[in-house]
Amino acid sequence: MTRGTMTKMKMSDGAEIGVYHVAPKGTRRGGLVLIQEIFGVNAHIRETCDGYADDGYEVLSPALYDREAPGFETGYSPEDIQKAIKIARGEHPFDLSVKDALTCIDVLAATGKVFITGYCYGGTVTWAAACQSRNLAAASGYYGGQIAMMNDQNPRCPTMLHFGETDHGIPMSDVEKIKAAHPDVKVYVYEGAGHGFNCSYRPDFDPEAAKLAKQRTLELFRANGG
Repeated sequence: MTRGTMTKMKMSDGAEIGVYHVAPKGTRRGGLVLIQEIFGVNAHIRETCDGYADDGYEVLSPALYDREAPGFETGYSPEDIQKAIKIARGEHPFDLSVKDALTCIDVLAATGKVFITGYCYGGTVTWAAACQSRNLAAASGYYGGQIAMMNDQNPRCPTMLHFGETDHGIPMSDVEKIKAAHPDVKVYVYEGAGHGFNCSYRPDFDPEAAKLAKQRTLELFRANGG
């Protein structure tokens, strides 16, 4: 049972979309924007938000596809994946996802340090937001498949990236390109891990890799004021 609430927030284009909000447990360490995979703000994303709230962060996770498919969330079956891809690649502009992330960042910036993390599609959004926002203290992106295509952009805050060694969609040659173009970015490759290794609902879930990546993410945030 997740403990946050889905609220409505006005975005830069005037649209009101759902945003999953969780208050921090204990002393507030800062704000965190957590960006979904292509599957919406589903059970996995809500549980991940709750986990970071337990670590002391006030978390906002925008439902990026609310304009095209209000309340959209799905699982990981082949049929679900096709539904999600149709929205992510055909109906919803990527730039709008970045703008929604920036809106959430700016809202949290009014109350202190802000961090960002995201997974798959959200990993690429995390990278783009880190390159654009002046209100981020640090960023941690997981298996963002399009990051290598954005090598001309540079993060404005301390940034780390996480990739699975056996990711079927992100070749290690792309990871090497990112490393070469951004020597200041910490890039971690998890041996034997596949795409989606952080998600316990997916067949590629790797608990050891997920635990280590979360530990590194928290260390990054705490080293930068969180």
